Amino acid sequence: APACGRARAPRGRKEWGGEALPGSGGPEVGPRCSVGRRRDVGRPCPVCCPAQPAKPLSAPRNRLEGKVLETVGVFEAPKQHGKYETGQLFLHSVFGYRGIVLFPWQARLYDRDVASPVTEKSENVAGHGSKEVKGKTHTYYQVLIDARDCPHISQRSQTEAVTFLANHDDSRALYAIPGLDYVSHEDILPYSSTDQVPIQHELFERFLMYDQTKVPPFVARDTLCAWQEKNHPWLELSDVHRETTENIRVTVIPFYMGMREAQNSHVYWWRYCIRLENLDSEVVQLRERHWRIFSLSGTLETVRGRGVVGREPVLSKEQPAFQYSSHVSLQASSGHMWGTFRFERPDGSHFDVRIPPFSLESNKDEKTPPSGLHW
Repeated sequence: APACGRARAPRGRKEWGGEALPGSGGPEVGPRCSVGRRRDVGRPCPVCCPAQPAKPLSAPRNRLEGKVLETVGVFEAPKQHGKYETGQLFLHSVFGYRGIVLFPWQARLYDRDVASPVTEKSENVAGHGSKEVKGKTHTYYQVLIDARDCPHISQRSQTEAVTFLANHDDSRALYAIPGLDYVSHEDILPYSSTDQVPIQHELFERFLMYDQTKVPPFVARDTLCAWQEKNHPWLELSDVHRETTENIRVTVIPFYMGMREAQNSHVYWWRYCIRLENLDSEVVQLRERHWRIFSLSGTLETVRGRGVVGREPVLSKEQPAFQYSSHVSLQASSGHMWGTFRFERPDGSHFDVRIPPFSLESNKDEKTPPSGLHW
């Protein structure tokens, strides 16, 4: 387990039901709480996410009549330029949870909605006929989610999406760290608080300490720096891919997790986080997924199935986004993935939304760590 980590390893097999693992033929690795309890995908763990009332900065949409909300802080002006520092408190602009910034990552954002100066068509295995795009630098953040908010966002975003490989011979053993997330710069609505422990998370006081002379008044402990240094290979966010079809925006963030030996062969693992956003007012529901996975070994695999991670999420004006993560393993050091999500409209008609193609690369250990790693 990671240094300073409280992500304790569960015992026995680490497999859950849900979306099939592309490239592996097995079940998807789903969430598990920090004490190793199994739970259904999409349901909060009663240990990690106790059902305590949230204290949002703004009133919930479906609150009880006459319910009084407690003030948790004061909004600050969002930064249009620069980046937020370690210890910045924020409200997630899409999912509404309270969080705190651990450290930034400098990622390459490949946005297919932004036309390149020279548009080229490519009919290759990774491009499905789409245009070439150039990446631009964009800031993302590693953050902690307040455990009190987990029950309120579990239907829209996985709160145990960050996983890592176990250090033993079982090549399919994956572990999850509860309440760890990645957010983009525009996701952050900063606020300040006079509370010395404003975020409830088991790693908060291990990673951060209060210093009233600093702005923000929460600074990184040595344990946070050591944890980041040790675990950056599977934490590092380097590439982000985005594309919009029929007002449904799909964002994909792939992560290389490492290689394991299994039955005298090498198995390479990646996880990928996907956010679906409805930019329109029309209600739509995700019904099917269609993946294509190309491996450097020359194989091309097709995976079809109902929904994602055992869910068929509805995207509406009130709840426009859904975010989940899954995993893929290949017996080659690199590959590509792309595909489509099929959505259904209220009148029963269907339409396909493109998943932007993204690379599965395993050469992370040879890269120079990004500027966000050391500060």
